[in-house]
Amino acid sequence: MSTSGKTMRIGTRGSALALAQTRIVAADLEKTGVTVELVIVTTEGDTSKASLASLGGTGVFASALREALLDGRCDAVVHSLKDLPTKPHPGLVIGAIPKREDVRDALCARDGLTLDGLPAGAKVGTGSPRRQAQLRSRRPDLEVVDIRGNVDTRLGRVAVAADSDTALDAVILAAAGLSRLGRLESVTEFLAIDGWPTAPGQGAVAIEVRAGEEKSVAVLDHKPTRTTVEAEREVLALLEAGCAAPIGAHAMIHDGLLFLSTRVYALDGSENLTSSHALYLSDVENPASEVAEGVARELLDLGAATIAPLGAPS
Repeated sequence: MSTSGKTMRIGTRGSALALAQTRIVAADLEKTGVTVELVIVTTEGDTSKASLASLGGTGVFASALREALLDGRCDAVVHSLKDLPTKPHPGLVIGAIPKREDVRDALCARDGLTLDGLPAGAKVGTGSPRRQAQLRSRRPDLEVVDIRGNVDTRLGRVAVAADSDTALDAVILAAAGLSRLGRLESVTEFLAIDGWPTAPGQGAVAIEVRAGEEKSVAVLDHKPTRTTVEAEREVLALLEAGCAAPIGAHAMIHDGLLFLSTRVYALDGSENLTSSHALYLSDVENPASEVAEGVARELLDLGAATIAPLGAPS
């Protein structure tokens, strides 16, 4: 922590969404009497125009933030949890995971259209291999367009004239991000989680700190959220799948039971496999790991490694 009393320097990417979610964290910390200063860090994912898959997945957003934390430029960093590699980083720990927001994906389409209402051949933009696989699985007649850019840039491509080279009929974005930016009016359909599982950790943010400094942010940790997202991320790790892999996972807690369902897609959307397991939180010492192990084992037994690009630990 910096030496200026209770001032905490929080590292963040400079995008509108990253700043919005970091300011939420900052406001919650300030309620506890901590003065917060934001430190903007530029990452490779912000400057490169290449696809996320070619850059090595969404972990490219995390590396520069982690470097800033390790070299002392800031005291904590805020990540979108779905962008954070599952492999722990030496010297760093996730000190807090605040209460999760909406986990769903949202379709933002022209003319108020839904996913099933889009005409054949419609162009739908997303940079996520998981969303691309889901689109090809559910609507193989659509044209899936690999896109980059911030939320406003993506929404702007739906708003341009239909005859423009950049025009899209729809984009798919995370509902939580749209909510944090005050852009929910752009949503034409929220995609139900049972038929459209989202990325492990979607809707949650992670506050990472140097090992031994967890107490500085522990007040913001939400235990039920941590348990569910740890289950989702653990199955990703056990499958040795990068955080940009075509895998959807969703965990929830109900009446003392931890439920985890995971779906693995072929990149072309031609196949998918699903496994769902549940256990009582009170029955085992580490429920997130236990339920994830059951799901991962079943998916591998079913042949998940033959349809998806596994074997690339995140």
